[in-house]
Amino acid sequence: MSLASSDDLSRREKQIMSVLYRRGRVSAAHVQKEIPHPPGYSTVRKLLEILEKKGHIRHEVEGPRYVYSPTVSLEQARESALLHLVQTFFDGSLNRASAALLALRGRKPTAKELDRVSRLADEAEREGR
Repeated sequence: MSLASSDDLSRREKQIMSVLYRRGRVSAAHVQKEIPHPPGYSTVRKLLEILEKKGHIRHEVEGPRYVYSPTVSLEQARESALLHLVQTFFDGSLNRASAALLALRGRKPTAKELDRVSRLADEAEREGR
């Protein structure tokens, strides 16, 4: 199954996905408690149903309730989001995207972070990525 795009998510759906990735498996009641300015319980259930139809989450029955979890790992979702970001805002250029990250205002990379970036770039070059 291909990764579902987060482009098709509303603000509320993104908030729910954030809870699911942070907590792993949760009930609708738990989701409702975790999102800011939560809507009613039935609205949360409907949003979860929509997310399931879109392919972002699945549910399991545990006793009298449904427990929801993401259909892809957080790592897969991160990779998909980053690929989309690089394609959309940096014309597919990893160079431009990396430069923008390193130049973020209010966030100076530490020496340790810069060393890791350098090592990862060397590793990617050796592996032909």
